[in-house]
Amino acid sequence: MRPELLSPAGSPEALRAAVQNGAGAVYLGWGAFNARRGAKNFSDQEFADALVYCHERGVRVFLTLNTLVTDRELPSALETARKAARLGVDSVLVQDWGLFDLLRRALPDLPLHASTQMSLFTSGGAREIAADGCERVVIARECSAEDTRTICESCPVEVEVFAHGALCMCYSGQCEMSALIGGRSGNRGRCAQPCRLPYGVNGPAKSTYPLSLKDSCLADRLGEMADMGVACVKLEGRMKRPEYVAVITRIYARLLEEGRGPTDAERAELERAFSRSGFTDGYWRGRHGAAMFGTRPENAPDPKDLFDEARRAYEKDNLRTVPVDLSCSVTAGAPCALTASDRDGHTVTVTGPVPEAARTWALDGLELEARLRKTGGTAYRCDNVVTLVDEGLSLPASAVNALRRDALAALTAARTAPPKRRELPAPPLPDIDCSAETPQFTLSVTRLDQLSPALLDMARPARIYVPLEEVSRLETLPGEGPEWCAVLPRVWRDRDEPALRSQLERARALGFTGVLIGNLGHLPLVRGMDFRLYGDYGLNVFNSRSLAYLKEKGLESACVSFELRFAQIRDLKKILPAEAIVYGRLPLMITENCLVQNETGCRLDRQGACVPKDGPCCRPTVLKDRTGAAFPLLPAYGHRTEIQNSKPLYLADRPEVRRLGLAFARLRFTTETAEECVSVLRRYLDGAPASGDFTRGLYERGVE
Repeated sequence: MRPELLSPAGSPEALRAAVQNGAGAVYLGWGAFNARRGAKNFSDQEFADALVYCHERGVRVFLTLNTLVTDRELPSALETARKAARLGVDSVLVQDWGLFDLLRRALPDLPLHASTQMSLFTSGGAREIAADGCERVVIARECSAEDTRTICESCPVEVEVFAHGALCMCYSGQCEMSALIGGRSGNRGRCAQPCRLPYGVNGPAKSTYPLSLKDSCLADRLGEMADMGVACVKLEGRMKRPEYVAVITRIYARLLEEGRGPTDAERAELERAFSRSGFTDGYWRGRHGAAMFGTRPENAPDPKDLFDEARRAYEKDNLRTVPVDLSCSVTAGAPCALTASDRDGHTVTVTGPVPEAARTWALDGLELEARLRKTGGTAYRCDNVVTLVDEGLSLPASAVNALRRDALAALTAARTAPPKRRELPAPPLPDIDCSAETPQFTLSVTRLDQLSPALLDMARPARIYVPLEEVSRLETLPGEGPEWCAVLPRVWRDRDEPALRSQLERARALGFTGVLIGNLGHLPLVRGMDFRLYGDYGLNVFNSRSLAYLKEKGLESACVSFELRFAQIRDLKKILPAEAIVYGRLPLMITENCLVQNETGCRLDRQGACVPKDGPCCRPTVLKDRTGAAFPLLPAYGHRTEIQNSKPLYLADRPEVRRLGLAFARLRFTTETAEECVSVLRRYLDGAPASGDFTRGLYERGVE
């Protein structure tokens, strides 16, 4: 089956460009809760008009509500979805767990799609969200053809793939760089695109762009996608010009319809429309490296001739028409009648005046057919016209024209009629309060050598979090008293799961009783293994309903988003015991590309680990920006990279932390030595004032 083509509509004009050039569906933003709040987006009337325009022409409309939402914003987000459902929107894309849970309960007939912001990249994660009511899963852009095939084979609902356009350096939904550096949250639709700026690896930032990926172009891969069962191919570009949307939609629609790859001329047009030093299909091929990266000068001119031609074509509004069949009867003594039918099962009949006896001329079937076929200026074209005309009758041309207009208007009303959908009241939150008077410390380490006897003797923490990869190096637990918890990799693939389960079994045998869950796909990975499940920061817990949703999933606590302000954390209804990171370098990005390998090169073993073990990826490495700020690069599971903030978060001297109702306060150790870990803990136990270079994070200033 041919995949649906989903095009971006950042404005009403871009929507028209997409529809006229062959999009099967469009996605757009309406209201305050979408991941491209910088796009023009749609007013209330424009949104209503867009639904009519698209549905009249057989194009579906998807609303993006794919940002994190606070408790105060949830009612408005729900009301936005209610209005959209009443108007007939075809689906809503969601990132936030609380909003997702609210929509599936309050609007049970409204189709929901899991946004790529949910960070889903395994079949287990796709099945998990499908079981909760999602009809489509938009998988991560970093998924290869092998990954995609595995998910398609295992997932019971539709799978959508980004096929063309900009690539974020970080996994979608996991980027905090824009928020922490500039206060503009990518999770809230305000990304400032820091990945497009120059940086230096272990050196000053000059004219190198190690975070700026080329745009993706999978025009050659559409046949593979169709064969493996991809339901939808998505084109990125809600921030781009309507003419760009027209060009890429036209080419991809043609390729899908004709079942072929692009010609050289079509490739050239795609590149002229927009590219960053060309295109890449590296992720799809499962290949990484410096060749995937590129830039585009800020003053790069648009291709005026290409865009002018595209605009002239779609502004005529006649590139896309809906085929209809008409059947008209003009008989003596009865009102004339016209029936219009489309290919989607809609049939309408309208009537006009009773024909009169002809005085000077009589209407015949050929003349009637010719008049009925005059559908110019509408969304329709006549395929078949059947007429039944009694002899000797007259019907004014104005009556025939009115009959045609009325029939097509009735057909439009039928095609654009919103489906009947249930609207239920928002369910109340569980009457549970897991607030704590004073939070207990938890410790997370990156390396085992940070777990010194002095740290364990001093801390008496509630929990200690150890990366699962480090657990394999343990012979016994370093100490008794705290609960030992394994931290699952933030990013992995289906093929990694047998090895991960084996490591989890070893962790359990050592005495680990808890697992830190940072992705929905972790849940099916650990079920049945008798671990206590705790939510990590990667779940982006932003509101009370997210806590309720995660409680239903079996979690016993959850780390809240570090994009929340103190007051927002305080006001969360603690349906689960809540945890917050109160010390450490906060993670800015997790990247599929290893930044160190791209810069210095390194050799990998068959398991994808750096060889030797003290190779370039394992040595201290920093990314420097134009101000000289140095962001440590830490190796992540699967030969990926996690970029840390340049300054550690420090809150030991902030008494507010103890008044938020938190059950746990996490000290996150990344680049610290064992001695530095002890010093930090001592300062937190004493409530010592801040010193040195530090940040308060976003807890006080918040984000846009």
